[in-house]
Amino acid sequence: MPATETMAPDDMLLVRRAQDGDRRAFEELYRLHVNRVYGLCLRMCGQRTLAEDLTQEAFIRAWEKLGSFRGDSAFYSWLYRLTFNVVLGDKRSQARRNARVVEREDLSDLPHTDGDHRRPGLRVDLETAIATLPPGAKQVFILHDVEGYKHEEIAEMTGLAAGTSKAHLHRARKLLREQLQ
Repeated sequence: MPATETMAPDDMLLVRRAQDGDRRAFEELYRLHVNRVYGLCLRMCGQRTLAEDLTQEAFIRAWEKLGSFRGDSAFYSWLYRLTFNVVLGDKRSQARRNARVVEREDLSDLPHTDGDHRRPGLRVDLETAIATLPPGAKQVFILHDVEGYKHEEIAEMTGLAAGTSKAHLHRARKLLREQLQ
């Protein structure tokens, strides 16, 4: 369900109380938003255990940075952006760790990822295909086609222009069609 331009009155009250140090108010915000945050993390990383860890990390960061939330947009828009940055940060850390791995001489036993080398009949499911999208395309695809946000809302949440959001969505759909054929 897409976020609205303004915050729900209940969210605003809970945020204000949580900003004043009320942990129970923050716990209520957690309960209200944890499933959506987890879903976002899972779609972005594709691993349940990692998604659980990233969800917890996102809420830890939200608690730490709650004072910076001004209420200019819906709380979930702010939380979404924070969560997205947590997942991206984890991916960057993982990439740095992987870069330190010693290269292998014989790559013949590794699975091929491009479409020309797939075994006939190999079925690629949508979640796996989404996980392979470039970060910008994946973000917009998830927000628009999975979460149901409009391009203007995506622009507000991500800082992208609405036209850029549309271009990312077009690219994501094209790449997914190619992978799923």
